[in-house]
Amino acid sequence: MYVRRSAAALAAVTVIGVATPLAQAATPSPSASLPAGLYGTADPTYDGVWRQSLALLAQDTVGVKPAATAVDWLTGQQCANGAFAPFRADTAKDCDAKTLVDTNSTAAAVQSLAALGGHDAATGKAVTWLKSVQNKDGGWGYSPGGPSDANSTSVVVGALTAVGEKPADVVKGGKSPYDALLSFALPCDETGGGAFAYQPDKKGKLTANADATAAAVIGTLGKTLTGAAPKPSSDALTCKDATNPEQAARNGAGYLVTALAKGDHLMSAMPGAEDQPDYGNTADAVLALSTAGHGDKAADAMRWLGAHYEQWAQQGGPAAYAQLILAAHGAGFDVRDFDGTGDDLVKRLNATGPAPESVPAVKSPTADDDRKKADEADDNGVSVWWIIGVGAVAGIGVGFLISGRNKGK
Repeated sequence: MYVRRSAAALAAVTVIGVATPLAQAATPSPSASLPAGLYGTADPTYDGVWRQSLALLAQDTVGVKPAATAVDWLTGQQCANGAFAPFRADTAKDCDAKTLVDTNSTAAAVQSLAALGGHDAATGKAVTWLKSVQNKDGGWGYSPGGPSDANSTSVVVGALTAVGEKPADVVKGGKSPYDALLSFALPCDETGGGAFAYQPDKKGKLTANADATAAAVIGTLGKTLTGAAPKPSSDALTCKDATNPEQAARNGAGYLVTALAKGDHLMSAMPGAEDQPDYGNTADAVLALSTAGHGDKAADAMRWLGAHYEQWAQQGGPAAYAQLILAAHGAGFDVRDFDGTGDDLVKRLNATGPAPESVPAVKSPTADDDRKKADEADDNGVSVWWIIGVGAVAGIGVGFLISGRNKGK
């Protein structure tokens, strides 16, 4: 989802009580001596906890037991008040007024640690902090006290769900997180109707945003960053007035189906550049549709990712591989044979950090397995998409998006 590191989210990094423009913050170069437990080799200043949380969450989702050093690194980033900083180089030093903290890092860490189990004290403190910085509209902004946005609110909903809380019962000013999310939903009779905005502009206008929509679909359904694996839904995705979270989720899913139909993937415009394929947002959309029970409508997008993801994922590192694993797993694709040539996403993710404590054995395919795949392909075209789809996309060029999404656009 969610919710992932965005240009808009990083437009302000939070010093406790103060919003500081990212451009004014020092950006250290990647260190040659990064912590042994950290996933990825890029500078972790602004995404260390986020990418670590996604990596551990994806590993747990597919049955991998992460290295203890990786889990310890994540828990070590927490401040005494429960919040998580994106990256604390010196964890022996207590957090103070200059320590950077944010709701996205904290909520992602909660979801990861809750999934792994055995970290109730850490997740409890973190959720208490998240509740303390809830806005009066029921939502959360990236920065504590900042204006609520769909992505941050959704990732916090996932954190609440992960620890057994009912998001509808977490109320501030008489408003729940669902009230905040519904306030970002575009009416059906407007341009982009059914979609969600990242947040209103200064005049209160809502503009459809595909990534915010993917996040909010999962958020309004009360799910986590891993999505869900419900039975396929036969509900029509016709846009109707969103008087409840479930209808808002259906409306958002319908918008995503339409957006993906334009080329089986989403696009993103970098400032001063032409539109480019947005791999991360496309993966988010796949996960959102699967969570809403419409994974069949995301199959073509998943195939597109299988044919085009490699350069983006190598650049994006652990967070990108984790997004792909969560999307593929949610949509029923084989994360161990992602492109039909034996490409193992789990192996790729594991290679970006400390060796896991255990990895499930991969069963060698048999003739019976091949026949079963062929039968499944005939039935739904999803589980073994490569049998019928890879040849059609083999000649398509690989796109490359250097930066992440811009949710504020």
